[in-house]
Amino acid sequence: MFWQEDEDKTLPFQAPDNVLDVSFAIRCKRLPLDHHWALYQAIVKALPWFDEDVVSGVHSIHVAESGNGWLRPEDDDAYLIPSRRTRLNLRIPKRRIEPVKVLSGQCLSVAYQALQLGDMKEKPFTNAAVLFARYVISAEAESEEDFLQRMAREIRELTDVKVKKMMCGKSSTLSTPAGPVVTRHLMIADLENEPSIRLQQYGLGAGRKFGCGLLLPHKSIKTLKPTE
Repeated sequence: MFWQEDEDKTLPFQAPDNVLDVSFAIRCKRLPLDHHWALYQAIVKALPWFDEDVVSGVHSIHVAESGNGWLRPEDDDAYLIPSRRTRLNLRIPKRRIEPVKVLSGQCLSVAYQALQLGDMKEKPFTNAAVLFARYVISAEAESEEDFLQRMAREIRELTDVKVKKMMCGKSSTLSTPAGPVVTRHLMIADLENEPSIRLQQYGLGAGRKFGCGLLLPHKSIKTLKPTE
């Protein structure tokens, strides 16, 4: 765990919008829990340019961990039941907004499940001090400490900032044609505006096309102590 206290710094900052998320309403009866690769392939089939665009990525479709007595399944062969509020999110360069709009109204086949796409909304990045990724690729035998050290080096290379607070969480395995990919949750805290936006734009590690390394704003953890 990285946890170095420092003074709070808040400066006026206008977030660039050259990269952003776009969000689609969806209608879908169910999806496999491990749908990451299948969703990526469905997007590429609908948008042939997507695979060659370095910035573009696909967020996995995520439903609530719990609610009304229902728990999100964890078995690899289980299915998710998307609600009316569940949406599909893509991370794209702004210049690709018009080509992406063709997805509205299309019905994609994701692991033999029908995924109907509705209206699209733009979601520019926010100046978030805390970022979270559900899936960051890790080597199978990589320890938590080695993983965090590697992430710290990658953040430094990308932002020229030495990260001060960072934690990794539970690991999971995603299926790909090349074999299983091991991933970890990752939270980065106390980020200033420019490195926060840059990390959201370009992510960490490989696999952004199938939902890995994509960072999202997260609630503040200023009151969280390293022992909690």
